[in-house]
Amino acid sequence: MKILLLGDVVGRPGRTAVISFLKNHDYDFIVANAENAAGGFGLTRKTAIELLEAGVTIITSGNHIWQHTDILEYIDEVRCPVLRPANYPPGNPGSGFIVVKHQGIRIMVMNLQGRLFIPMALDCPFRIADNIIRNNAADVIIVDMHAEATSEKQAIARHLDGRVSILAGTHTHVLTADARVLPGGTAYITDLGMCGSMSGVIGMAQEEARIRFLTGRHARLRVAEGNTHVNGLEIVLNSKLKVESLSLVNEKA
Repeated sequence: MKILLLGDVVGRPGRTAVISFLKNHDYDFIVANAENAAGGFGLTRKTAIELLEAGVTIITSGNHIWQHTDILEYIDEVRCPVLRPANYPPGNPGSGFIVVKHQGIRIMVMNLQGRLFIPMALDCPFRIADNIIRNNAADVIIVDMHAEATSEKQAIARHLDGRVSILAGTHTHVLTADARVLPGGTAYITDLGMCGSMSGVIGMAQEEARIRFLTGRHARLRVAEGNTHVNGLEIVLNSKLKVESLSLVNEKA
């Protein structure tokens, strides 16, 4: 089984890059973090459907998922393939995990959000993950850990090693070079990077980003254009659903 995990999709350039990339590549299962797919912040029903129609199987998200109100009703639909972090407090719409059957294989995708350096009232992602795994059967488990801190991503990967098939970090928009298989058999990478323009600052236009740092004043960020790339991780599972190989994806699109 050939699986593709895509880093944060940023704005229209990111969506266009993903659509172009998927036209020329074949995968059995595709997970993309799209919490920045609509104008650089958040996700809408329209942008979600655009990515799903392009071939993405499941969309994950993070701290910007509530940016556009029309997503609230959409993610609350039964079996919606768009996830929000599972460790958001009870009562929020949508789900933090989903189990789908693909070629007779039960595949779970779980979305978690870190708590270090992200000022939000969230439940413990470690304990939430334990509870989900304990109460839901799956043959393959893929986890998107949307977090700022490298240490938090590595710690939860060690915590879940051998119990999940793949754990990939998202959020920082920078593809890391530490893709590897942990001792328990879990494929891991600290961050999948981003899909979008490499001409800006983590996908946003560089001028406004520089102004923020130079002056300390708020400047409305725009999505950067041009020089688009697709970043992510390709994983191949063998007939026993163990990791056979993994390779970084960093391709101009």
